[in-house]
This record gives sequence, structure tokens and C-alpha cells, in this order.
Amino acid sequence: MSESLPHVEIFTDGACFGNPGPGGWAAVLRSGKAAKELSGGEWDTTNNRMELTAALRALEALDRPCQVDLYTDSTYLARGVTEWMKGWKARGWQKKGGELKNVDLWQALDAALARHQVSWHWLRGHAGHPANERADQLARSAIPHRR
Repeated sequence: MSESLPHVEIFTDGACFGNPGPGGWAAVLRSGKAAKELSGGEWDTTNNRMELTAALRALEALDRPCQVDLYTDSTYLARGVTEWMKGWKARGWQKKGGELKNVDLWQALDAALARHQVSWHWLRGHAGHPANERADQLARSAIPHRR
């Protein structure tokens, strides 16, 4: 991919009420002056699944290959992609100790990553970064509630 790719910043977050329980995910995408917010929720999920879903849906929302700076407060997501995924793939999507949790989302995320040049950045959650705080707010608001 060339250096002339459009640049996008993505801030993601996941939230869960109970773990497992109802959860929400969100992403804030910024490119130049343009911004887009995405969010959604599931009734029976985990926080880790919502963190993965946020990154996946954000990357899938990009309509062409991009240079992406992706910010997350999830060490599970950041380390999974930057440290562990290569080994999981080499072992047929298995952990050293056996079954890999959330393999469906890891595989989909791997496919989405193949289209883009992504730099991963870990942010401390709830530390006052406006876009990260917005993603957190959107994720919590997307949690389905029984009425």
C-alpha cells in the first residue's frame, strides 16, 4: 500500500453490564474535518467481544484502504493483534493451551486488517481523552436494556 492512503483515526470501546451480559460497542472515526460515530449492542455477550466488535465494525466501515491509527483502552484487543495473533494463526487459530475464545471475531478482524495499514495505540481508559471518552459514552448507551 502506498503512503498516499487516506488517514483515519479510530477510537474504540466496549462495555458490558455483567460479564457475560448485555453489552455495547462503539467507535469514533475521524479523518480531517469529517467524523463518524458507530455503535451497537448485544443481549448476551462479554466485554472482550464488545471490544473486538468495535474495532471490527470501525474497520469494516472504511470504504477503501486507509492508513489507520486505532486507539483502544483494551489490552486484550491491542495485545491480541500486536503480540498474539501471529501465533494463533500459525497454530490454526488455537492458543498454546487449546481453544481460542472469540475466534470468529479474531478471524474477521484479521481479514479486515488485511485491507489497511493499521498502527495500534493503547490508551488508559477514563483518563480524559475526549474521543476515547465519547466512545465509552456511546458504548454504554448502546447496551440493550430490558423494559
